[in-house]
Amino acid sequence: MDCKKQQTTATARDADLNRRRGFVGEKGTKRFAAEGERMGRESRRMLVGFVVAMALGTAVYLRLWAIDYAISADDTELLRRQFDLANREAMDESAEWRMRYDVEAERATDCDKQLIENNKSHKKNVEDVTRMRQKVAMLQQENLVLVKQVEALKKEVESAKLQCRS
Repeated sequence: MDCKKQQTTATARDADLNRRRGFVGEKGTKRFAAEGERMGRESRRMLVGFVVAMALGTAVYLRLWAIDYAISADDTELLRRQFDLANREAMDESAEWRMRYDVEAERATDCDKQLIENNKSHKKNVEDVTRMRQKVAMLQQENLVLVKQVEALKKEVESAKLQCRS
């Protein structure tokens, strides 16, 4: 019993859906059938056009193949010479590019060596500057000590002069 109710409900639902879409009664059915026939005619027309296009494409391909075959049969020696010439030109160009690469690689290596030398020289200069600063600081300290000693000696000389005069 439940199955019959579900079928009836489904049929009613389908009828309602058809009504909303505009396929109502005999007229709606005829309209739907007419649209189907029109779609069928368009599909057939497209299929025929596609077959004609394929046939024409095949004919053009065969014609070009026949022309190419006739040329290659007559001029095999010319084609071989042209291929050899093109091959030689390609080899020459390849050798030229290889030579350019080698020159650039050598320049890059030289620049790298020079950069390494400059870095070493810079590090050495930094170390030398640090050493010189340390020596200057040490010499300044010695200078202060010597200046104090000179002042002390001047005072002694002054006092000795005063004692000698008196």
